[in-house]
Amino acid sequence: MNVIFTCGGTAGHINPAIAVANILRERHPDCKILFIGAEGHMESQLVPKAGYEVRCLPGSGLSRGKNLAALKKNVHAVRCVMESMKQCKEIFREFRPDVVVGTGGYASYPALRAAQSMGIPTCVHESNALPGVTTRMAAKKASRVLVAFAESAKHYRHPERVEVVGMPVRKEFLQTTRAQARQALGLSGKVIVSAFGSQGAKAMNEVTADMMALEQAAGFPFHHIHATGSFGKEWMPQRVLDNGVDYPNCPALDIREYIYDMPTVVAAADLVIGRAGSATCNELAVSGTPCILIPSPNVTNNHQEKNARVLEQGGGAVVLLEKDCTAQKLFDQVNGLLSDPDRLESMGKALREMVIPDSADRICDILEQLAAAKS
Repeated sequence: MNVIFTCGGTAGHINPAIAVANILRERHPDCKILFIGAEGHMESQLVPKAGYEVRCLPGSGLSRGKNLAALKKNVHAVRCVMESMKQCKEIFREFRPDVVVGTGGYASYPALRAAQSMGIPTCVHESNALPGVTTRMAAKKASRVLVAFAESAKHYRHPERVEVVGMPVRKEFLQTTRAQARQALGLSGKVIVSAFGSQGAKAMNEVTADMMALEQAAGFPFHHIHATGSFGKEWMPQRVLDNGVDYPNCPALDIREYIYDMPTVVAAADLVIGRAGSATCNELAVSGTPCILIPSPNVTNNHQEKNARVLEQGGGAVVLLEKDCTAQKLFDQVNGLLSDPDRLESMGKALREMVIPDSADRICDILEQLAAAKS
């Protein structure tokens, strides 16, 4: 069985594909797996680290602007798509895939279209509540369209080809218990975690830095782990110091650039504060960790808020918009939730009821069906 995964741009597109590839390799140790992505993006690092080969092709996103610069960018993007489709066809003739799987990002479109033009079965997975442009275009001729949220099905022309499979996440998010995580981290008492992406978000890092001063004034009522991201690693800790908080000597504060052991940290937390990307939402839901979601206002079609509202309506999350989020408001919201253990428990239960824990296995089942039908 030969399978090609195509994805890129963000970890939210790449990690689900890796999760499925891992299950596929467990089931079929002799299967051949190849990833196709775009040059200069995260897939060139994340995929090899996971033990898979990746071929990166020319790629460029589309602009929604109407000026000359936007037009030039879109002309370049079309040329990249045509060149990438040509290269993909050469790869397919060599690799002979039984099925091609796209998990999002503009990098996946040329590979999916090339496969469809050659009669190779294709499978598209959309992790957001509202499908992106790439997914909508590729779904028109896809063999199967897989979605993480039931609410997404209505956005596709051929509902008979749509199946709700959830969002594949790493096994550690499913298997790590609160007791195990707290023992591993040496934590007790109330714990919150805040993170706003691998690069960080300036506005939310500022709010978090100011909230830490409020935590100090309140006698540090909880242990706070915060990831600054790469853009905030220099200035954000300095802002905390400027606020009068000597965080290196405060046991209740743990400021890092990244949280590498996220499954463990999330399992140990009473509450997580973060963005509402599809991967984050599903990881929190699988772990059953109550959350305050602050959607990024800088994403296409406002899809993070749509993701967040799904969790909010299900009773598992509180949503704050960035424009309304002050340090005091966030601090009050955190304290309010931490002082209400019954609500936290109900939020965790609601989150677990929203997810499909065997998502990666369900997707593998579908890939096996498509491969069998082809042969």
